Amino acid sequence: MGYINGTDRGQTKLVCYEDYIAKDNMVRVIDRFIDTCDLRQMGFTGTIPAETGRPAYPPAALTKLYVYGYENGIRSSRKLER
Repeated sequence: MGYINGTDRGQTKLVCYEDYIAKDNMVRVIDRFIDTCDLRQMGFTGTIPAETGRPAYPPAALTKLYVYGYENGIRSSRKLER
């Protein structure tokens, strides 16, 4: 079934999401680092999407969010949403 896919960050319709983040922001480091990690080999569960039910969010996206919150001292999911 696959994972839930977000919007393309490089879109060129009205606004490009990549333009909102500075080139030297820690978010870019986290993004690149998690993309290079093999989450399945690191012991993450749910790296293979289920065939039935609602699609899950990609484990890499959730890991990036968790690491960002940890680095910035944000423990609340509501604060992360902001």
